[in-house]
Amino acid sequence: MSQTGYIDPSLYSLLPQEEVLEVEHKAGQLFIGIPRETCMQEKRVALTPESVNRLCAQGHRVHVETDAGKQARFTDRDFSEAGAQIEQGPDKIYEADIILKIEPPSPEEIDRMKPKQTLISALQLRMRDKAYFEALSAKKITALSFEGIQDESGIAPIVRSMSEIAGGTSILIAAELMNNLKGGSGRLLGGVSGVPAASVAILGAGTVGTYAAKTALGLGAQVMVFDESLSRLRRLQEAVQHPLNTSIMQPSHLRTALGYCDVAIGAVRSQKGRTPCMVSQEMVQQMKAGSVIVDVSIDQGGVFESSRPTDHDRPTFEEHGIVHYCVPNIPSRVSRTASAALSNVLGPLLDEVGQSGGLEELLHRRKGVRSGLYLYNGVLTSKVLGEYYGLSYSEADLFFGS
Repeated sequence: MSQTGYIDPSLYSLLPQEEVLEVEHKAGQLFIGIPRETCMQEKRVALTPESVNRLCAQGHRVHVETDAGKQARFTDRDFSEAGAQIEQGPDKIYEADIILKIEPPSPEEIDRMKPKQTLISALQLRMRDKAYFEALSAKKITALSFEGIQDESGIAPIVRSMSEIAGGTSILIAAELMNNLKGGSGRLLGGVSGVPAASVAILGAGTVGTYAAKTALGLGAQVMVFDESLSRLRRLQEAVQHPLNTSIMQPSHLRTALGYCDVAIGAVRSQKGRTPCMVSQEMVQQMKAGSVIVDVSIDQGGVFESSRPTDHDRPTFEEHGIVHYCVPNIPSRVSRTASAALSNVLGPLLDEVGQSGGLEELLHRRKGVRSGLYLYNGVLTSKVLGEYYGLSYSEADLFFGS
């Protein structure tokens, strides 16, 4: 060092240096619990072994209750080899910081939860009551709904994936129900040489309707799609890239199509409240005997006046000579595919939570994730829920908005 205070750069390595310690990001190490679903109709699991493996490779802990993936054909060994800890009962599962499940927790499952946990599950708003939110609030739970989580483009990816599955599967269900053994008309959906194909009327041109139309056309059926929105009908025609008939939801046109069709699919979704009933009992009576109705909209009340909810054990009933299929949870029929679709969204989301250093940091940065938040440390963060159930609320942006 010279008298002017200049230090030769080559000497820096010889000077005392501050010790640089590795900072351990404990907040980024997640503890995830996946319980076995207690609803007998639910056969899906929130994460596949492949997603569990990726999370465990990042240093996260994943505990899975025994047989949680059984109905989706994933064994305990599959999860164990992926790095998960298999628990014989729910008690250890509910010690996790993040509870990941399909169905919303039952009152008994909420009792098992510990204060300040994070819950990620479906909400199924119209099947909840005020007591559900009060019970979670009392434990200061932070909760996100599958239905509300959005991606960067503003689409709800889980809802989209389940709608794609429900749309395609609805046609496969209808094709099976058309056979004589199921009480149907005995027609083959796609027809054969010299015999015309069956006719399918689809009410709704959203995601469910689009995938129903694609599947029906792929099987060779004649397809007619109805919707209130001309822009949705145009978008559907561009998506399927196959000749099909479309119509605005005019009663006279709808009545004619229903009287002619062999299959009718209810695929109308409501953004708020009950799905509008578009097909009266009288219109159903005019359908051909042995025709099939698959009302995918039954979870919001149904498109057909004759519809009433059924389940996977007894999925159909006959009214006015028409076979009705009105199971609310169609994706659970194809539980392995549906589980993989869920895992494709939830796995990367959880990894992003870890990379962000915790859920709170991610909620600050990602408005799309924030849109799925309905409870934060027990405080209701949804205006819609607050007004509907008469509960006090503070919107999420007050906590996390920029």
